[in-house]
Amino acid sequence: MQSAPKEGTNWTVAGAKARLSEVIERAQSSPQTITRNGKPSVVVVSAEEWQRKTARKGTLAEFLMESPMRGAELNLERQRDEPRDLPL
Repeated sequence: MQSAPKEGTNWTVAGAKARLSEVIERAQSSPQTITRNGKPSVVVVSAEEWQRKTARKGTLAEFLMESPMRGAELNLERQRDEPRDLPL
């Protein structure tokens, strides 16, 4: 049987399946990484952490208005070149 990792943050798929309740419980306090074939595959986090990370932080308009580039004199003129002739 797979023993729990020492630090409690890395699990193999088999270990996570066998001890899913423990993975979920530990994810309440810190992210739990599940590896597949020795490589990190997924991270299990608490629902609270997920909501915090994915919460919208304002609108696109607010983001653009707060940009340090606002008011910069940028040349945003689009080139009016003809399309290239491509052999098909």
